[in-house]
Amino acid sequence: MAKRPKKSTSRSSADGTLAVLPALSHLSHVPRFDELHASNRQRAAFDRVQERSGGDVELACVVRLDRGFPALVTADALFRAEFAAKLTKGDNSRVAVGDWVAARRPAEHDMGLIEEILPRESDIARWRGKSRGEKQTLAANVDVVIVVQALLPGEFDPERIVRSAVIARDCGADVAVVLTKADRVDDAHRDSAVAQIRELVGDNAAIAVTSSEEGRGIDDVRALVPAGTIAIVLGESGAGKSTLLNALLGQEALETGEVRERDDAGRHTTVCRRMVSLHDAGIIVDEPGLRSLPLVGHERGLAKVFPDIAEAASTCKFRDCTHTHEPGCAVLGGPFSPARVRAYVALASEMRANAAGLDPDIVL
Repeated sequence: MAKRPKKSTSRSSADGTLAVLPALSHLSHVPRFDELHASNRQRAAFDRVQERSGGDVELACVVRLDRGFPALVTADALFRAEFAAKLTKGDNSRVAVGDWVAARRPAEHDMGLIEEILPRESDIARWRGKSRGEKQTLAANVDVVIVVQALLPGEFDPERIVRSAVIARDCGADVAVVLTKADRVDDAHRDSAVAQIRELVGDNAAIAVTSSEEGRGIDDVRALVPAGTIAIVLGESGAGKSTLLNALLGQEALETGEVRERDDAGRHTTVCRRMVSLHDAGIIVDEPGLRSLPLVGHERGLAKVFPDIAEAASTCKFRDCTHTHEPGCAVLGGPFSPARVRAYVALASEMRANAAGLDPDIVL
């Protein structure tokens, strides 16, 4: 009697606990290798690894992380992988979804081996908030960061959107905003939210207003991720990310939680990081909800989101001007809206405070 394929498998994690991993044969919407595109720099780096190894490696992309265990796709296979011994020291084994790697599949091994992580073209990362300046890469080689936020009163937070935009632009990606649950607010609230975002992030910001219940705005979101593009979806738990992705896929392919009656927020359901391939569009990285996005060392991103204010700040009378009370402050005396100045000053102040809390030997 033929054996049924397993729906999951177990592996021992680094801390000795048993991790239950879904069987790759049961996953849907995993990107094909030909939907992913390594850069010329990454291919050149792979060629050097291949030459050193005698041609015993394959070019692969990390398309999924389940409790830290990577799944790779190559030109002809999808498989789990572990790290070669030389990569298990220090931070060398920290791969992210979207990373390109050189991998080997030993005949005697039940998993592949990642021999080297290739250079990243972009690195969407957040600070862990520790004195050593440690950062967590959320996704690598991403083109667009899509910030998802619910329009519900009490949940809509323009400052969170600006914070995400600063990280995205500092990390070399574009930014777009998707506002969900539009069917639960009136037109005036929706229009006010869009106006606030445009004021803070800029008139050229791509904004999609959606309602998964009504099917509204789904094509607008799809247009944000054309074929050949990789986007990451960022948002807090309950913002409607999984529901939005299911609407984009046209089926209940991703788990969603029940909505809590007290605050209209869905329970946290995404427990892995994964790439999801959209029909007739690009690829989206689904990310677990993030409670916080602390900033440190993102001054370049702040200047990209607020270029006019940053330029004025460079002409202030005092080099260490905080733009709050100093005489000769070009920001306070400039033609900027109070909301934009408040956002700029608050984020700049946070970054100064966080940088001051780092160990003295850390260089940002």
